Amino acid sequence: MKLASVRLVTDDLPTLTAFYSTLTNTEPVTPYGPGDYAELHTEGSIIALAGSAAVKRFNNYAAVAAANRSAIIEFEVDDVDAERARLGDQVTDWVQEPTNQPWGNRSMLLRDPDGNLINLYSTGH
Repeated sequence: MKLASVRLVTDDLPTLTAFYSTLTNTEPVTPYGPGDYAELHTEGSIIALAGSAAVKRFNNYAAVAAANRSAIIEFEVDDVDAERARLGDQVTDWVQEPTNQPWGNRSMLLRDPDGNLINLYSTGH
């Protein structure tokens, strides 16, 4: 079994796509043409973004935009502090500033425009 992607459902696809494009330093891909779906291909993973209308049409209303409070999307980065500086004006909801964790990682927490929790971390600090 292979994890193909993590798909986030949103009521504002352009805003969420722009946010994740900036966060990941990748250009969005729209494999089915512009509209209700976009992907951001990162090293080893895909973040898929779908508009609420697409979920209603194709997934039987199975997901609700901006309703997640149980998952954390995690990205390993080279330098957490450099990412904090780079994203400073792009992120409006900083949950935890860069912090050294007891297990040796340095991490910070933020929320995307829909409120999904994101952890950026680096190892060995």
